[in-house]
Amino acid sequence: MRLLVTGASGWIGSASVKELISAGHSVLGLARNDESAAKIAALGAEVVRGDLDDLGSLRSAAALAEGVIHLGYNHDFSQMAAAAQTDRAAIDVFADVLEGTGGPLLIASGTLGLAPGRVATEEDMPSAVVHPRIANAAYTLGLTERGIRSMVVRFAPTVHGAGGDHGFVAMLARTAREKGISGYIGGGQNRWPAVNRLDAGKLVRLAIDKATPGCVLHAVAEEGIATRDIATSLSQFLNVPLQSIPVDRVQEHFDWLGMFFGADAPASSARTRSLLCWEPTNGTLLEDIAAGHYSGR
Repeated sequence: MRLLVTGASGWIGSASVKELISAGHSVLGLARNDESAAKIAALGAEVVRGDLDDLGSLRSAAALAEGVIHLGYNHDFSQMAAAAQTDRAAIDVFADVLEGTGGPLLIASGTLGLAPGRVATEEDMPSAVVHPRIANAAYTLGLTERGIRSMVVRFAPTVHGAGGDHGFVAMLARTAREKGISGYIGGGQNRWPAVNRLDAGKLVRLAIDKATPGCVLHAVAEEGIATRDIATSLSQFLNVPLQSIPVDRVQEHFDWLGMFFGADAPASSARTRSLLCWEPTNGTLLEDIAAGHYSGR
């Protein structure tokens, strides 16, 4: 199948492109600049120039494909509403192009905030007040009525691995180096789900090959790792003391990251594994920390 991938040069996108090509798909990677274009070409995909803010370029690129994998997103937390609006506009363009074709439209979402304090499942449908992006996921699932094989992949908040992760764990490692301690909040028993980027890329490919219309899938390999264990692993690798951060000092120590790191957000992928026969096989989060992937050097 000929597939357009937004975010093709990114952390999850690049792993997904490799998986898709290895499975025999033809990939068009959306590139907004020369650097992205070079990365996409190096993956073996065809480069198409465009930007999420340029709806005309999105329409032209999607018209060249039989399906769309939409992984591109602006993750600037200071512009959440604007990012969600840009995302919705892009989804609308892809839906217009794919309407009535039965082609796949896969979009990315997240598991964080789905079901605080309990294990979230694929059946959980959160309120849009959790994050403005949530409404876009619900909208996408409804596109099955327009003859589109739409699906939503919710990624664990930590998608880890070798080669340049800039996400939450990389930020925790940087904070530990700068502060001279590896911190966790309170007792550190709150749980974080995680998935290796290579396993995430494989799930995206399996979703394109196997998922049914209107499907919600969880890219989660580890249901919930205690945040104290994450901090301990960083402490051991970075050779800095381990320390509990009192709740009243979370903002001071972690800045904006604290409100996320303090969440209890375990998530299951049991249904996803059963539907797609997906079985994560790559390194765990703690193994990747121990291997030096978050050394910052």
